[in-house]
Amino acid sequence: MAVEITTLDNGMTVLTDAMPHLKTATAGIWVDAGARHESLPQNGISHMLEHMAFKGTQRRSALDIAEEIETVGGHLNAHTTHEATAYHARIMSEDTPLAVDLLADILQNSTFDPQEIERERGVILSEIGQALDTPDDLVFDHLLEAAFPGQALGRPILGTEESVTRFDGAALRTYLAERYHAPGMVLAGAGGVAHAELVALAEDRFNALSRETAGGMEPAHFEPGDRRTARDLEQTHLAIAFEGVPYGDPDFYVSQVFAGVMGGGMSSRLFQEIREKRGLCYSVFSFAWSFAETGLLGFYAGASPDDVAELVPVLAGETTRAMADITEEEVARARAQIKAGLLMNLESSSSRAEQIARQYMIHGRVPGVEELIDEVEAVDAAALRRFAERLLRRSAPALAAVGPLGGKGGGLESRDHIAARFTP
Repeated sequence: MAVEITTLDNGMTVLTDAMPHLKTATAGIWVDAGARHESLPQNGISHMLEHMAFKGTQRRSALDIAEEIETVGGHLNAHTTHEATAYHARIMSEDTPLAVDLLADILQNSTFDPQEIERERGVILSEIGQALDTPDDLVFDHLLEAAFPGQALGRPILGTEESVTRFDGAALRTYLAERYHAPGMVLAGAGGVAHAELVALAEDRFNALSRETAGGMEPAHFEPGDRRTARDLEQTHLAIAFEGVPYGDPDFYVSQVFAGVMGGGMSSRLFQEIREKRGLCYSVFSFAWSFAETGLLGFYAGASPDDVAELVPVLAGETTRAMADITEEEVARARAQIKAGLLMNLESSSSRAEQIARQYMIHGRVPGVEELIDEVEAVDAAALRRFAERLLRRSAPALAAVGPLGGKGGGLESRDHIAARFTP
């Protein structure tokens, strides 16, 4: 069944992807408000607002919210990205009205009690501390900072200890009023949902939202930098990335398949050459991240500091070699992995709700699965060889490293030396 779409009078969009065979459903609100919409003093406020939404409203205490959803066997959760914040519930189909009522309540009537703010501030500061203690996650925050220095896209979604310590109820209410407007919000449902019912619930529960269009996010531009943090660890965690492509770029699907060929699984080039043949690391993979107007295509490896000096030339060599010798067999495997992922997501109402909401927010429409698969199938080896050349000739790479920076063979080279290794 095709995705049904209705735009309410206030500008909010309601999407449904019915799965009639399911007795359960997912309903959620996706908001055009993430870390990229924050000013520097606001860094982390989208994430803190996500946390505070569950801490009590004018009608419900934090305990009431937890008990109401769990009494019917449901789950209520949320997450924040650089470009959006999502609040979603997984429930039995007949409990969809309760889920929508809870979502409407926490997004419009939160009280931001000072005591709750202080408690949740401690939770978030612990979350930041945990991230700082997890080098294979931290290196990606540092990579974004190196690639987009001084920009909202380069700042951590969680914020910093300094910024989070400043937030109070007034700051949260101000940001909520600035960003949570109906035209930038999508109510998405998947599973055992009825479109007409979800539209009626949205018209009733979200009618009071502002009908104005909220401001946009800060533009981003790639400026390849170098961020190295010396730590006394067993491994050096290394992330290297080139300027990738935005969502709307003609090479979007090419970039996804390219990342799959290079480091998308155990049969990928990097896994086979760096781990299996040479034993230089335990974990190595590639990634293709897209944003509204830019992107990153990069590689991660966690290795002994004594192996980094050998690992980087091999990584660069495999990448430059891709311009000449990517094969159709490699491409077919990567395409199959992507297609399988798309089709497996169809079996989960949560994944389908997330997918249709994000597709609509990015493209203003929801492409069918057949269309997505056709786009993936159209990628061939010639396209990947062309993309590899585009990637390497476009810019020098950004680099981030966390861990020991020395080692046998000199350890991690300078960024200029590393960039030269990737030069076609």
